[in-house]
Amino acid sequence: MTLQETPVLRVQGLTVRYGDGCPHCQDHLEKNRCTVCGTVWAANNLSLEVYPGEVLGIVGESGSGKSTLMQSLYFDLEPTDGTAYLQNYGDGKRNIWEASAAEKRHIKNTIMGMVYQNPIRGLRMDYSAASNIAEKIIAAGSRNAGQMTERAKELLEAVEILTSRMSEAPKNFSGGMQQRVQISKALANNPALLLLDEVTTGLDLSVQAKVLDLIRKIKAKYGISILLVSHDLAVIRMLADRTIVMLDGKIIESGLTDQILEDPQHAYTQQLVHSLL
Repeated sequence: MTLQETPVLRVQGLTVRYGDGCPHCQDHLEKNRCTVCGTVWAANNLSLEVYPGEVLGIVGESGSGKSTLMQSLYFDLEPTDGTAYLQNYGDGKRNIWEASAAEKRHIKNTIMGMVYQNPIRGLRMDYSAASNIAEKIIAAGSRNAGQMTERAKELLEAVEILTSRMSEAPKNFSGGMQQRVQISKALANNPALLLLDEVTTGLDLSVQAKVLDLIRKIKAKYGISILLVSHDLAVIRMLADRTIVMLDGKIIESGLTDQILEDPQHAYTQQLVHSLL
């Protein structure tokens, strides 16, 4: 990865605000809430890039704006302001948040893949594991049943789920297996960018390690770019090339992961790093 390359994703000035705002907001914020008008700034003027083959880590405590950023990118949330450009959409020159509903569906189904913290949000629990993957492929326009079955088999093998369990529903699987099915579904149409939102939270440590190892293998195999959100610096240390630190809806520090972990500049990042040691 070289930062001279065209970014896969470029976000500029992303703002998600709950309330009308007032002229005093930016000078009178208590955490991310304006003490004058009560407006909450869930994301406050966020800008970032993700480069080809890169894992960009985003770390911060609960309420820092990490999930707001992810939900905005995957059209689960409407931003108040800002622009986002994908290299694979409109030659990287069209703001994805101004796309039509049909174009947004196309982006979600072919250019991006999302893995939610709670698998219930990303999977149909009563469908079989293979049908979950097929649903994503059908949404991208394919109707070839044989190819869908082969693709489902290939992806479930890639996430180390036995093909003998392809026809089982995820509701019968453990939490770690559900996350792996979710990852395989997100990869169904070879997206350029994978969004991972707290994918190991709530899993046992041994299962966490397996899921993280799987993400590493997938990155190596498919050369995919990943935006990885976590509140856990150990996860970020293991996977991320660069890291952004968020607090109260803002980016407070960014840089190479090693640099941030070895020489944190912001007091909050220093506190985070020391809690890991």
